[in-house]
Amino acid sequence: MGKKSKKSKEEIIAKRLAKAQAGAWVPRPFEGLPFEADLVCLRELVPAATATAKLTQEYGGHDVTFASLLPAAWQALHRADGVLMAGLQVPFSSPDPSRDIAAALLAVAEAAPGSYREVTSQPGEGPRLQDILDLDVPFTVSVQETFDFWLPDDESLRDEEVVAALDQANEAISPTEKLVSAPAAYWTNMSGRVYVRWALTQPEESVLTALARLHAAGQNDMGTDGGRYLGCFRAHGITVPVWEFDPSTQPDDLEEGLAAFQERFAEAAANTQPLEAEERRAKAGVVSRQLTIR
Repeated sequence: MGKKSKKSKEEIIAKRLAKAQAGAWVPRPFEGLPFEADLVCLRELVPAATATAKLTQEYGGHDVTFASLLPAAWQALHRADGVLMAGLQVPFSSPDPSRDIAAALLAVAEAAPGSYREVTSQPGEGPRLQDILDLDVPFTVSVQETFDFWLPDDESLRDEEVVAALDQANEAISPTEKLVSAPAAYWTNMSGRVYVRWALTQPEESVLTALARLHAAGQNDMGTDGGRYLGCFRAHGITVPVWEFDPSTQPDDLEEGLAAFQERFAEAAANTQPLEAEERRAKAGVVSRQLTIR
């Protein structure tokens, strides 16, 4: 009886711990994923994009398409042609979005084609994206001009309600392109204003200090006339600096400057010397221009 009672207590404690962990707020939910920065961008900043991934063999080995947005802001979709899709832009989430997405993906993977999973703030206990994705498979981002990726190629398999929602959704897309000279950097034109947003996974303090050094030196730009630093977003535990450029600036105009800026930023981030007076003043300005998303 004593051994059985002890085992029962240990099981109860383990279950309570798992339940508590499932409901705990995770400040950086996608940490550990090699494509963390791009995932955050697709979730918070990029209007229409897809990215390829794959479940581990333990969880079925299926190919997965991550989408910035799915119809009706669904969390996951088993498209009629068999394609598994995960939706990133949803109206709300639990304290751990990684667990939300994983739970929805696994649910639709077991459901019939045509099934979908709505967003929930209580995904329950279970694995996270870090547990179910094959991290050796490249996360290849494709920025899209429309949401036509919602639909199967076979017109006979298309849902009429989804087709009807496409035109309205497509009208809301701001032109966006992924830049190639730095990881997780995106050009976008929003209502005639051009921005570059670059998601960085280094510790926030390191990012802000590096930006302050560059700002004090007059080098917090990408060498393009009219470019100016606006501030930073905080999103899911990482920092996303933003610059604004002349409205006529195209993505190709920025690649060379972005490559040079990335080198300057890396050098500034590696500098461990105390900030000088002008750099401290610059940092106060950099710190004041931050906005937390969610």
